[in-house]
Amino acid sequence: MTTLILALDVTDKARAIAIASRCAPDIDAIKVGYPLVLAAGLSIADELGDLDLPLIADFKVADIPNTSRLIAEEVFTSGYDALICQGFTGRDSVTACVGVAREYGGECFVVTEMSHPGATEFFHGGTAERIAMLAKECDADGIIAPATRPDRVASLKQLIGDLKIYSPGIGAQGGDIFTISKIVDGIIIGRAIYDAEDPKEAALLFAGIRQ
Repeated sequence: MTTLILALDVTDKARAIAIASRCAPDIDAIKVGYPLVLAAGLSIADELGDLDLPLIADFKVADIPNTSRLIAEEVFTSGYDALICQGFTGRDSVTACVGVAREYGGECFVVTEMSHPGATEFFHGGTAERIAMLAKECDADGIIAPATRPDRVASLKQLIGDLKIYSPGIGAQGGDIFTISKIVDGIIIGRAIYDAEDPKEAALLFAGIRQ
């Protein structure tokens, strides 16, 4: 069954923990990005870790290899299980992130194409395909590809073999869970859960209709 990942992009620590705690029985992982980490610190992993769910650090790391390595080390030593990096920075930077993930027994996912409308300005024209192949060659664990463009995800899937695909953009951005969950390994849902009147009920709904 497709993994359900909660994108916990809230900036209040107490609210984040409360939402995650309520949704925990119905989700498979939690993705933590800059909004929460900048507000609460990397140590938010300590409290979220009590929920016994994998924690994905979505920092979309995009820097030179040495800086990427330093960021990755901070992520994994802080208790996260996976890291998301950008692929357009090139092979050496991606390899740095993947290498640290391996050292700590974690995973590394590479962004091939983002889910917002503006992503088509630069990620198309073969760019996403090149990044997908790079992710495979660098031995990454998977790629990030947009639920808002399932045809693109299906095309990228043909290139990556056994690598996983995690897909954001369902709900607030208009991605269709029925379509995309037939293609990918994990769906990433944020606002449609954490901004819902009852986040637990929303998480339960998405958990029930994924493929």
